[in-house]
Amino acid sequence: MELLTKLSSQAEQAEVVQVQRTSTNVGFESNRLKSSQVEETSGVAVRVVKNGRLGFAASSDESALDRLVTNALASADYGDELPIAFPPPQAGPEVVTYDQAIADLPIHRLVEIGQEIIDLILQIEPEVRVNVDLTRGVQRLSIQNHAGTNVSFDRSPLSISFEISRVRDDDVLLMFDVMGTTVWEEDYIAFARRLGAKLKLARRSATIRSGRMPVLFAPTGTLVLGLPLMLGFDGKNVYTGVSPMRDKIGEKLFDGKITVVDDGTLDGKFGSAAYDDEGVAHRQNVLIQEGVLRGFLYDLKTAAQSGTESTGNGERGLFNPPSPSPTNLIFQAGDTPVADIIASIDEGLLVENVLGLGQGNILSGAFSNSLSLAFKIEKGEIVGRVKDVSIAGNVYDLLQNVAAVSQESEWVYTNFSLPHILLDDMNVVAKE
Repeated sequence: MELLTKLSSQAEQAEVVQVQRTSTNVGFESNRLKSSQVEETSGVAVRVVKNGRLGFAASSDESALDRLVTNALASADYGDELPIAFPPPQAGPEVVTYDQAIADLPIHRLVEIGQEIIDLILQIEPEVRVNVDLTRGVQRLSIQNHAGTNVSFDRSPLSISFEISRVRDDDVLLMFDVMGTTVWEEDYIAFARRLGAKLKLARRSATIRSGRMPVLFAPTGTLVLGLPLMLGFDGKNVYTGVSPMRDKIGEKLFDGKITVVDDGTLDGKFGSAAYDDEGVAHRQNVLIQEGVLRGFLYDLKTAAQSGTESTGNGERGLFNPPSPSPTNLIFQAGDTPVADIIASIDEGLLVENVLGLGQGNILSGAFSNSLSLAFKIEKGEIVGRVKDVSIAGNVYDLLQNVAAVSQESEWVYTNFSLPHILLDDMNVVAKE
């Protein structure tokens, strides 16, 4: 490639990434079709290492490559000085990430799918308002560098997001989730029915006291616990010293029931591909093994800063350089059926959705959230929906003592596989 040759002749290292994306979106708002659009994006991003410093430039104008070279080299004059090495060719795993059936989905079929979902939910609960957003993409990423890497891979991501609301005087019910795949399966019906089952449970109301009690996090609620850990795994936060887990590899930080894996090699999953966005082969990274911290997530830059190797977690946008990001984050399931976990609770709380996810000082592990959808458990049964309830705690403390992890798990928010997790002594605050 001419561009790579130009860059390589003026820098010690060079990388060229070409991006082509077509995105088709259909949106429903309050049970009605709101919008549909098709967007095409293409461009080139380059990185160089010149005099040991890293430079970056990107452009959607593929006719202005000389300017791109100039900008990348100029950026390197002020870039970070670090011992980064763009990867030589490496064999990536065989991963299914493209399905022609998704690529061929026309707008009218996306509209039909959205309407099917809304009709199904309204049959269960006619009073609710349903927002559905469907996005079908076709993507190609090509990566070349001076060391000989030359890889391209296609993806066909399909995501369907749901937001369901119901307002009765001062009672507001709100629930949400997102499903994602790169392989066509009509899972959206099962997904919508799962939401419908929660709506049925929400027909009954219950009250709950303030105090300490068992709290069972459903998969959609478990992300409250997972998000602070994601930040703690981030190689940038580890390098800068703000991760609470820094310098603790090999230590048992959590209950033995907790095992967390990042795996970008799973067929059809939203975060999967043969390579990351820097040409490093995807693999399975064990982060926590039976409570013991085993690793972090690095891209090339944070790995170089930390004196280690990339874990294949470099993710980029066209106009942004790569940064560490999970692929598919998996909290491994346990050995207790969720029905048995619920049956074991005399008085407690089932958390489905929270408001303000990610707010507060979550880097430290702390969280404090109001609950948008939660249920009271009494004498081993879910007795009704509670409102005006909040929870608070610190993940690094709470996950040291886990009462149970369900044997069932669900894929939620596109690329998270999460079980139910029971914490038997949490602070719950209910409005008097």
